[in-house]
Formats: sequence, C-alpha cells, structure tokens
Amino acid sequence: MAGIYLHIPFCKTRCIYCDFYSTTRSETKDRYVSALCKELQQRKSYLGDEPVETIYFGGGTPSQLSREDFEKIFGVIEKEYNLEQCREITLEANPDDLTPEYIKELSALPFNRISIGIQTFNEQTLRLLKRRHTADQAIRAVKECRLAGFQNISIDLMYGLPGETPESWKADLEQAVSLNVEHISAYHLIYEEGTPLYEMLLKHKVEEVDEDSSVDFFAMMIEQLTQAGFQHYEISNFCQPDKYSQHNSSYWTGKKYLGCGPSAHSFDGNTRQWNVSSLDQYIEGIEKGIPAIEIEELSNATRYNDFVITSLRTMWGLSLSRLKEEFGTELEQYCLENAQSYLNTGKLELRNNTLYLSKEGIFTSDGIMSDLLWVED
Repeated sequence: MAGIYLHIPFCKTRCIYCDFYSTTRSETKDRYVSALCKELQQRKSYLGDEPVETIYFGGGTPSQLSREDFEKIFGVIEKEYNLEQCREITLEANPDDLTPEYIKELSALPFNRISIGIQTFNEQTLRLLKRRHTADQAIRAVKECRLAGFQNISIDLMYGLPGETPESWKADLEQAVSLNVEHISAYHLIYEEGTPLYEMLLKHKVEEVDEDSSVDFFAMMIEQLTQAGFQHYEISNFCQPDKYSQHNSSYWTGKKYLGCGPSAHSFDGNTRQWNVSSLDQYIEGIEKGIPAIEIEELSNATRYNDFVITSLRTMWGLSLSRLKEEFGTELEQYCLENAQSYLNTGKLELRNNTLYLSKEGIFTSDGIMSDLLWVED
C-alpha cells in the first residue's frame, strides 16, 4: 500500500510564519496543473505495483484550484494508478475559500476528507499572522462542509503564538471541540529563518513564549482534547476513534509514497527523493522530460534513525520485532540499551515487545528519540 502527495504551491497571500514552498503567481496555474499531470504520468512506475491507499493535496493552498483543475488531475490519477483500495483523499483548504458554492463543487469530486487551516480563533492574532479569514468564517466553513456531506473533517491549530495566554489557548481548544470535527492537528509555532515573523522577532516586535508556557500549553491541549474523547495518536495529532489521518500515518509507519509538485518528497523504502523548490525549474524540467529531482540513498543506519523518530511519535509505538527484522540484532540491542534509562524512569514503556512513550515521556520526546539514534562515524 502506498500514498500520493500533491503539492499545490499557490497562495493568495503568504502567512508571515510560513516557510513551506509557495507562490502568489496564480497566472502560472494552468501551466502548473498540466506539468503536475505530466509528472504523475512520468513517475507512475515509482511505486511499483503498490496499490494507492491515500491521496493528499497539500500546499500552499490547494483550495486555490478550481473544480476543472481537480477533474484534470483526478483523470490522470485514475488512469495511471491502481485506486481499487484507495480509502482516503484529503484536500487542505483555507476557510475563506470554502464558500457554499465551492464546497458543493468539492463534494462532487472524489474528496472524502477536508483539512481546514484555521490556526486560531483569536481575531487579533489572525490579523497579526496575515491570515485571510476571520474566526466566523472558519466556524462557518466547518459547518458548511458538514452540511455538504463531508464526514471526515480535520482542523489545524497553532499554539505558542505571540501574545498567547492560557486563557486564549483554552478558548481556542474549547471552540475547536465544539465544532465536533473528527480530527485536530495542533503545532507549536516555530520562528523559521527567512520568514517575516522571524524578522519581527529579531526587531523585538513580537516575543516568543517561554519554555514553561510552551509545556503548559501542550499539557492543556492533551488534557482538554482527551477529555473530549479524542485519541492522542501522534505527538501533534488527535482524532475521534479510528479517524486518524491515514495518509500522514503512512509517513510514520514507513509506507511508500510519491510526492509530485515543487519541493515534494518521495520515499520508496530505500531512497528519498525531492523535487526542486522552484516553480519555474519544476515546470521546465517536467515539460522537457528531465525532472529536477535530487536523490538520497539511505544507509541502514539512516533508515533505522528514521524508524525510531517516526514510530515513537505514535500510539502504535516502536516494534522491536520489526526493528530486528529490518535492521538486524545489533541495532535492536543498541536501541534497547539506550532505552533502558528511560524505561527505569518510566518515560518509556515496554509492552508486547514494543516501546512506547509514556504520558510523562511525551513531554521530553525529542531528547528520548535523540538518545536512541545511531550516530555514524
């Protein structure tokens, strides 16, 4: 089983915190969609005979595409790939794009999951971040998607935002829960170099929240969402029972995936590949039949490190049996030896030959995972 990720780089405006590859050059959209379709055709052998289980349109802002754009892309996918076992097709969308008319068009397409980038319901913070929507638009978008028949809705939140308080974060969580969505992703704000927000930080126009507040916000999120019935299935992700993101989970469980579009990454089990982060170079390469792709051959140690980082993040944990089968006895023993101190302190738990982060360990997960990694000479 495998997944397909399609990067749609277009945005009306850029949010001040975002460092994902995107562009506001909407005049190139038609040429880009044609190039994306060609890449899907050119790289159809990448996944071998693996049936496609999930498709994910990410961005950028995929909801900048029209129904006709999507129909063209789906036409190619349905022709070139085995979709008999495809269970989840996700569209990332901005709330202000989700008008009743546009949602009706989406409901006529193969999408069965909508992921809405809300970030916060605080109007002042939305304006600071240069988000295009209001809190009312976000709430209305969720309700309109439900009315249109979507039964799998996810929303994105951010915490650790400038000026955030326990009260404002609690209000965001309460509003999110009240929407009765199936899935919530919540990420701590990162001040990425090169973004306008990072420049504001350097000029002391905004301040980062302190580490204690970050921990408190994270703890509040876990408590509020689990009390509301959500499963904490991955460090930053919560879902109603069995409504986890199947596509994102494929990244964490080591499944193959093909990434198409500028800056998109692919993984076939032994190598990582990624497209150039340039719209012009991407389109030119595809049109000439010489895609601008870089490839990294993965050593056994690198694959082991990836396995540790991805599997420990999830509620499914790190299977020692699978570790031994894929990477050998030496790395299995190395992992167990380095995990022992955390097992002794209760930050890791060992059940059914599988390592799990404990409720306490999840707060120091980065350090724990780092200590289990193999450091190559």
